[in-house]
Amino acid sequence: MYKRIRNQLNGIVNSVSQPRGSCSGLEHVPEFEPHRHIRLLTFNIQVGINTSSYRHYLTRSWQHILPHRKRIHTLDRIAHLIGNYDVVALQECDGGSLRSGYINQVQYLAEAAGIPYWYQQLNRNLGQIAQHSNGLLSRFRPLDVTEHRLPGLIPGRGAIIARYGSADDPLVLVLMHLSLSKTAQQRQLGYIREQIADYRHVVLMGDMNNHAEELLTQTPLKETDLVPLPGSAHSFPSWRPEKALDHILVSPSLEIRRSEVVSYPISDHLPIAMDVALPKGYLETF
Repeated sequence: MYKRIRNQLNGIVNSVSQPRGSCSGLEHVPEFEPHRHIRLLTFNIQVGINTSSYRHYLTRSWQHILPHRKRIHTLDRIAHLIGNYDVVALQECDGGSLRSGYINQVQYLAEAAGIPYWYQQLNRNLGQIAQHSNGLLSRFRPLDVTEHRLPGLIPGRGAIIARYGSADDPLVLVLMHLSLSKTAQQRQLGYIREQIADYRHVVLMGDMNNHAEELLTQTPLKETDLVPLPGSAHSFPSWRPEKALDHILVSPSLEIRRSEVVSYPISDHLPIAMDVALPKGYLETF
């Protein structure tokens, strides 16, 4: 018994000593194909905690700090879903701490889903206790990927911006997790608005903790012409969706071929999916 415990502890110590990567390489990532439609998904995975009722926020709260033997099974179920998409925005991931068994969940999901490129943004570093992160998974090679710290009274919110296609006229994907505070959201979306001001083809994806109508009429996004999902696209809570907190907002230049709330109640949020196509003639810019 003591030998088994000692071996487990040694495994934890050894895993902690290994550097945690934040990005996969681009060597084996296919080039962007502008003639294809792109399957998008945004998903707040709640660090792999399976939540199906309000009482689980209390009874399973310990899983935000300590590991749980069924977490890998939950991640595998998530990987089974996201393997159907081209670009995935992940929120509430763990970058490799005690609670995740020192597994970088962004990397794990990318590899389990067979998606060649991943990028982890560490937003709140609590050492071995928690590594709060956003994640980007992509089947296509981006032109570049940049991470941004979003303003707010309490630090720890971030966005990832990935550009695809032509450097002169790129498709710009912004993946984000906004604060709960409306005041902080105003500042954060003001910052995002500045980042996308010069681009024609833009997608905003993520957990925005607000309804689309308010986002597009009461925040700096009102200065954009972004197109939302229907107001009935409720994603939270997953067991009885009543609020539309997760969004994919797109420029009018992008043709929406399909959009839906995916019935996959494994986190406390449901995933949102959308298929988009670039405008006709975009291929000619290459």
